[in-house]
Amino acid sequence: MTVRVRIAPSPTGSLHIGTARTAVFNWLFARHHGGTFILRIEDTDEERSRAEFTDNILDGLRWLGLTWDEGPFFQSQRLDIYKQAVQKLLDKGLAYRCYTTAEELDTLRELQKAKGDAPRYDNRHRNLTPQQEAAFQAEGRSFVIRFQIDDGREIRWHDLVRGEMVWQGRDLGGDMVIARAAEDGVGQPLYNFAVVVDDMDMDITQVIRGEDHIANTAKQILLYEAFGAKVPEFAHTPLILNQEGRKLSKRDGVTSISDFQQMGFTPEALVNYMTLLGWSPVDSTQEIFSLAGAAQQFGFERVNKAGAKFDWAKLDWINSQYIHAMPVNKLTDMLIPIWEAAGYKLDGKRHERAWLEQLTGLIGASLTRLTDAVAMTKPFFGDTIEFQPEATTQLQQPGSVTVLEEVLKILAQGQELTEASAQDIIKQVMKAQNLKKGVVMKALRSAISGEVHGPDLIQSWLLLNQLGLDQPRLQNAITAQANF
Repeated sequence: MTVRVRIAPSPTGSLHIGTARTAVFNWLFARHHGGTFILRIEDTDEERSRAEFTDNILDGLRWLGLTWDEGPFFQSQRLDIYKQAVQKLLDKGLAYRCYTTAEELDTLRELQKAKGDAPRYDNRHRNLTPQQEAAFQAEGRSFVIRFQIDDGREIRWHDLVRGEMVWQGRDLGGDMVIARAAEDGVGQPLYNFAVVVDDMDMDITQVIRGEDHIANTAKQILLYEAFGAKVPEFAHTPLILNQEGRKLSKRDGVTSISDFQQMGFTPEALVNYMTLLGWSPVDSTQEIFSLAGAAQQFGFERVNKAGAKFDWAKLDWINSQYIHAMPVNKLTDMLIPIWEAAGYKLDGKRHERAWLEQLTGLIGASLTRLTDAVAMTKPFFGDTIEFQPEATTQLQQPGSVTVLEEVLKILAQGQELTEASAQDIIKQVMKAQNLKKGVVMKALRSAISGEVHGPDLIQSWLLLNQLGLDQPRLQNAITAQANF
């Protein structure tokens, strides 16, 4: 059997991490078995579906490296297929037109609520005569299409994650609405119906999705059987939870994949972390691996039933490992748009590629997220700097101005600034002023960066020197100190 799986997001919002993790598991399963990964866009909700959300979903999957083999297919382009499928069930007598009004349904729910019964449709229009239907139509009533569910039926399936599952027909809420009405007859199909028709048409062999879909599975199995189709295998994966054990939501600061991208996470790190949300490799100590590496050993026997708690610290650590292992040229490519988004003007003449790569090499080992580079490199962009309070305090310490004046005096002699000569200048100032190295270094850093902490001082000094900014900043610090 050739494995065929799918991810079927709805374009009513941006690609969420829960949907993306489901896509990861589908992709891994397909690649492990040499199968096919299909992308389907479930956009029959005309009021809420948006083209920009479709673009966000496609861009997010591409960014994560989850390339699809077939699609994207759009449900909105398959309405004729759904209408034909509805008609088949009507012709078989397995579905019918229901003319119950919204007011009648409200009354039914109120009665059930008063009795303490679970809400369910009472199947009142299952066996209407042609005369009764004609009377309802004459009243101008609209209808929906309902699929008959046998209350006495027991539905069983073997879930690839959860084992044997059993549902009773009487617990499914009565006959199920599968399509709305339209002026020309059958209208928009509902989720449980459309997804079955699509999965049959696309020969889906395994349906891999979150456990919040379990309640739909029994209904969908009945639809497969009604069409005489082979029922696919089902795998219901654990939900992603917050630290309190509740389903992850926007209130937890976690939203779309594009937001994670803007937060400074790399696609490799994020997809690596999502793989670990509910699945563990054979070597449970292994935490860093590529998609291809995970696909080699992926299987549902190692997917947990319990919910997977989202851990920001773990994601940050994984992200840092990918950044630290990244070649400087690739990391520079990723940082350039982040610098530009922060408003840093990259002057091609001053900020040449070689200079940018030197800057990247200077800060790379200190990055946890790509966006950390914004604060770390602020002193390197722009002619002026803002002195932070600690730097101001440092420049007011005894000896600081004297240090800066001495450094400027030596630089005025025209000696080329190199790593060795910079070290020598510091030693000369220490000896001439009888100061400890820490005093000299702190004064120098405060003057050229406006901060007391940052990346390696000597390398920072060299980079600023290449831009011709070090001496003006030293002089500016001396002037500013008098006004502090």
